Amino acid sequence: KVVFSGAGAAGIACAKFYLSLGVAPENLLMVDSNGVIYEGRTEGMNPYKEHVAGKTDARTLADAMQGADVFAGVSVKGMVTREMVATMAENPIIFAMANPDPEILPEDAFAVRSDVIMATGRSDYPNQVNNVLGFPFIFRGALDVAASGINEKMKHAAAYALANLAKEDVPDSVVRAYGGKPIQFGREYLIPKPFDYRVLLWEAPAVAEAAIESGVARKPYASKEDYIRELENRLSRTRQVMHGVFDQAIIDPRRIVFPEGEADKIVRAAKILAEEGICTPVLLGSAAKINKMLS
Repeated sequence: KVVFSGAGAAGIACAKFYLSLGVAPENLLMVDSNGVIYEGRTEGMNPYKEHVAGKTDARTLADAMQGADVFAGVSVKGMVTREMVATMAENPIIFAMANPDPEILPEDAFAVRSDVIMATGRSDYPNQVNNVLGFPFIFRGALDVAASGINEKMKHAAAYALANLAKEDVPDSVVRAYGGKPIQFGREYLIPKPFDYRVLLWEAPAVAEAAIESGVARKPYASKEDYIRELENRLSRTRQVMHGVFDQAIIDPRRIVFPEGEADKIVRAAKILAEEGICTPVLLGSAAKINKMLS
């Protein structure tokens, strides 16, 4: 059950996107300044709101929030109360994205219950929802294959690329940029960080590939791998030079022993080297401990 607060262009577009991803229409409710948008309502309606009008007896946001699994806010500060959060389903997801102040502050949501999975548009809280994670890279992928338009398949590809990237190991450069504390997929890290350079390398190719598969690309690339390499070269001259080194290493991968095999950085580096076929790393240390770190 998903509840949206805010029925402007952003709210309706996001709601339609949720529906396209598989949320059942009967499980989505939208609330505007006049309350729940329901079938038969006449006040403050328009053709766009009619598309998301639900069959429901709920009339207020408080009514809609009872038993809700997800709250998505693109409205105004303070719309959600602690009491509303208390009535939500187990492990509720709250994306309070009103700026600069969310519909409810994380500390208020967590004061009621500890199982909340929370995101806001703010950089001073975990899980910042930021347009910079989407628009630049969707356009980059679309432009690079001369797509005639941006369709639903391309938007889905962007969303799944971000979701999959969030589960990957986070490079030290990104960790340092965000205070040096370890970053790992979980309740406080659901979304890649805005300054994570890998977003370009994951999202733009996914969008470009979706454009090719859906038939809107007028200049499809010959190889996805070559396209990713081109994107990497755009990031920095250093990456361009290092590609030659990596290519030589992959042709004849060597066996390299790492004596500090139980150190977190060494384990993470060895995993990347092995996955990319650059070498065959051998870690010196407890196999049980290293395997646990890799899992």
